[in-house]
Amino acid sequence: MVAIIDYDAGNIKSVEKAVQSIGMTAKVTRKADEIFSADHVILPGVGAFGDAMENLKKYDLTGVIKDVAAKNIPFLGICLGQQLLFEASEESPGVEGLGILKGTVKKIPAANSLKVPNVGWNSLDIINNGRLFKGIDEGSFVYFVHSYYCSAADRDVVKATIDYGVTVDASVESGNVFAAQFHPEKSSDTGLKILENFLQVR
Repeated sequence: MVAIIDYDAGNIKSVEKAVQSIGMTAKVTRKADEIFSADHVILPGVGAFGDAMENLKKYDLTGVIKDVAAKNIPFLGICLGQQLLFEASEESPGVEGLGILKGTVKKIPAANSLKVPNVGWNSLDIINNGRLFKGIDEGSFVYFVHSYYCSAADRDVVKATIDYGVTVDASVESGNVFAAQFHPEKSSDTGLKILENFLQVR
């Protein structure tokens, strides 16, 4: 069973449907016992960093997520769910992130005639042998919707990047913790393959 953490963020339903489309049972939940008993856990999200952290605290989920990481249950953060894994975000000064990964979330600079937010398809530069990208071709396109981007302190955890005026850490992996700034559930066959790769992690 795949637990999809419900903290009143956007995009949960589409992640649930994507997981079901590849033959897995998905349960949208905020109950700790259901999350801990899952084979895999996903933290989706669209929205603001500060509001999301407030909701995670309101539903007593911050400790649960940190325990999932500590228990080596395969965990995937998607979009805002990736950003929340880091220590802080320029979007919400003074708000602490989960701090599972070292680094910060920064505003995409408005430069080089690139639109902010970055909405649309971008090609991945796949690096450092990330397990999510097994069987995924270099330069594959995936779908992004974001105004902020993660900058990991440890560059070894970065498994894919895109160039959007700055180097955007598009995917990170550290032990059992995986994350993607892009939306695999909206990235056609490539995205479903990435989800399949995550769900094969044991």
